[in-house]
Amino acid sequence: MIQSMTGFGKASVLLPNKKITVEVKSLNSKGLDLNVRMPSLYREMELGLRTQIAAKLERGKVDFSVFIESTAEQTSTKVNAPIVKAYMNQLQEVYAAADPTELMKMAVRMPDALKIEREEIDPEDWTHIQGVIEEAIQNILDFRKDEGKSLEKEFQLRIGNIREYMTEALALDPERVQAIKDRLQTAIAELKVNVDENRFEQELIYYLEKLDITEEKVRLTNHLDYFLETIKGTQTNGRKLGFITQEMGREINTMGSKSNHAQMQKLVVQMKDELEKIKEQVLNVL
Repeated sequence: MIQSMTGFGKASVLLPNKKITVEVKSLNSKGLDLNVRMPSLYREMELGLRTQIAAKLERGKVDFSVFIESTAEQTSTKVNAPIVKAYMNQLQEVYAAADPTELMKMAVRMPDALKIEREEIDPEDWTHIQGVIEEAIQNILDFRKDEGKSLEKEFQLRIGNIREYMTEALALDPERVQAIKDRLQTAIAELKVNVDENRFEQELIYYLEKLDITEEKVRLTNHLDYFLETIKGTQTNGRKLGFITQEMGREINTMGSKSNHAQMQKLVVQMKDELEKIKEQVLNVL
């Protein structure tokens, strides 16, 4: 079953002192283009996290974000009381009659008046974060599978249209062959020369073989069947589907160059249009 590279997953958990939210977004890409955003406290866990995401999502332009919202009354930023007092004493020496409140306002704006205490990773918190990450990744995988089902229906529709146009084109083949014969016979008649009928038939057969589209029809049918077989497979492979569409395009182009018939060429153009729509959607397949 195919999966789309486009997806979105989100999960969150509320802990006693913080709320953790994880968001994962992905778009199509030739490879894995992973962008990770997370609080600096957890940067040391980023390498393992990248490996975890790459193993699950495989391909796509992925934006992964971890948001930590503190709900506790305590904060990691503290007033550096000795430094503030020292600043106030220095300022009072400059102007002894200054209001202490004003001195305090000035002192807390001075360098090093506030200090940030370095937090350590809480193993229990990280366990909760890992659970939220797994949930978000599973959500985006489910999203990708749902999108894959829509893509599969689209592919089946387009493949069916190509088959229909090909059938219509083949139905016109006897008319095309007769038109070619008539045109050649008319051209020879206008030359007003005697022609060996046996030799004429041999040359006509050779000419018609050059314009025969039976092989293209067989190969194109095989490619259409293989495409449907691939999207039904257990493994998703957007690259393989891309290669199959290239082969389909070659057969349709050859069929168009050989057709030499206005109505058949119109049908070939419609087949090309359906194939282009398939190619656009294949870019989204994992």
